[in-house]
Amino acid sequence: MIRRRSTPWIHKWSRPLIAAIAGFGALTTGYLTIEKITGGSAACVAQAGVKGCNDVLSSPWATVLGQPLALFGFLAYTSMVIFALAPLVLKSGQNNSSKQLENWTWWLLLVGAIAMSVFSGYLMYLLAFQIKAICLYCIGSALFSLSLLVLTIIGRTWEDVGQIFFTAIIVGMVTLIGTLGVYAGVNQTGGTAGTSGQPEKITFVPQAQPNPEFGWEVTTTSGEAEIALARHLVKIGAKEYSAYWCPHCHEQKLLFGKEAEQIIDNIKVECAADSPKGKPELCKAAKVEGFPTWIINGKSYSGVQNLEELAKVSGYTGSSNFKYFK
Repeated sequence: MIRRRSTPWIHKWSRPLIAAIAGFGALTTGYLTIEKITGGSAACVAQAGVKGCNDVLSSPWATVLGQPLALFGFLAYTSMVIFALAPLVLKSGQNNSSKQLENWTWWLLLVGAIAMSVFSGYLMYLLAFQIKAICLYCIGSALFSLSLLVLTIIGRTWEDVGQIFFTAIIVGMVTLIGTLGVYAGVNQTGGTAGTSGQPEKITFVPQAQPNPEFGWEVTTTSGEAEIALARHLVKIGAKEYSAYWCPHCHEQKLLFGKEAEQIIDNIKVECAADSPKGKPELCKAAKVEGFPTWIINGKSYSGVQNLEELAKVSGYTGSSNFKYFK
């Protein structure tokens, strides 16, 4: 008597597991897409002095072809859910069309998982070495992508293992080349290339004690875009809450430059009680917990903000050829 070989449990549950993981990925990236579009702040636990999720969302790499990067992640995860569930939903027996659909969707899952894993790997490189931030959503998405790849490989019996490696090499190379091409306009300091040259990355390490009246001297100069944005922020009634002793607040000044910063002074609230300009009661009333904090159109934005992000959340539509980036 010939005993029929039982189907491994992973082969039975691989598609539902893939769909579930991709579903979590779609929820995560969908949430980040909404936060990016609306200019909100992603809920993320961050340690003092360490960049977090909102720094990643405001970085130049968070936008691709004018759209939030998270939107493309949402579309990718949603596609994986469809590829995983389509044969289960449309299955109508063991006919040729059903088998063909199952086979094609497995290959689509493989190609998608490889591309997503390679792209996520590149994003992890950016997170660690360029943005230098800790973003749990980003790390989680990378783990989701890797899990999808593992489940796709072990979730069925592949007749030609060599073809898997060949596919991985081709898809991986195409994905990496495409990724580098998409980000070709973003320089290694984190700024988007402008028509007048490469933007300069801003960093500040205090070398002297700050002056209680103005902090440290602003050594950068403003361009037309910085001045126009500063005037726009004043016009719409934005507020910046800061403290003279705060290095991050000084970095925000450096992003604007000396001339634009003089305009920003009109909407700035000094929170340090020992400063001649200090108005800590206003900061307390605004529930400011960290510096700098921007309040624009009724929404609060904590931490140093790149000028591109301030332009977006404030509705600024003028020149965006900013000279500096954080």
